[in-house]
Amino acid sequence: MSELPNSLEEAIVQSRTATQAALADGHTRVQVEFLFPELKFMLVAEDFLPAFAEYDSRLKVFFADAGAAALARREWADAKFKIEDIGTGRATAVGSKVQPEDEIFLFVAPSSVEVAQMEKLCQEIGDRPVVILNPRLEDYGVVGLGYAARQVRERFIGSIESCYYLRPVDDQTAVFRCYPGQWEIWVETNDEYQKIADLPKKPSGDELDLILMKGQTQTTTDATPAKKPGVFKSLQRFLKALSS
Repeated sequence: MSELPNSLEEAIVQSRTATQAALADGHTRVQVEFLFPELKFMLVAEDFLPAFAEYDSRLKVFFADAGAAALARREWADAKFKIEDIGTGRATAVGSKVQPEDEIFLFVAPSSVEVAQMEKLCQEIGDRPVVILNPRLEDYGVVGLGYAARQVRERFIGSIESCYYLRPVDDQTAVFRCYPGQWEIWVETNDEYQKIADLPKKPSGDELDLILMKGQTQTTTDATPAKKPGVFKSLQRFLKALSS
């Protein structure tokens, strides 16, 4: 049973384990989310990559644009895996970016702008596994007012398994999921974090508000709720210092 991490390093180790477990269980579209606004995606990506060590050149890593891909090639000049950009905003042959020898794909920090192109790439990828690290895809469904945008949200985003999720709601509350565990809500009380809810699916904003308003344990069993020291604010401070 995973609990709130004590450090960024521990969180990334948890996320790698959760990703490997989800892939082993047959999920072919999974995502990992560290929802800290201050966090630099390249820092997380570098520490997350050991999850794919066995693939070497059979791993392909996609970045949102050509600039980010070029930066990654400079930073990881000795990498055995291949680096590409998603190709949004210009005439791009999707097939040229996905080769038969590619066995697994990592998308790093794609945003709502890249959703349509990502869907095309994933169609070309087929049943091969795709891991999406720190996406910001949900905005697409929010800002897209047309029928096509809603269809993409339901068809593509809805097919992705969230295998690791870590989000501070505020200074006292966190939403956490580490596959294959359930969605958890943790609240700080007297310098201790207490898990107040186990949920089978990601809570909506209204559901989260309702649980917090009730202020009581809503687990699926009568067991004593898990507790841990109030380290989550320390993790937030650590991330802010790291990105400054």
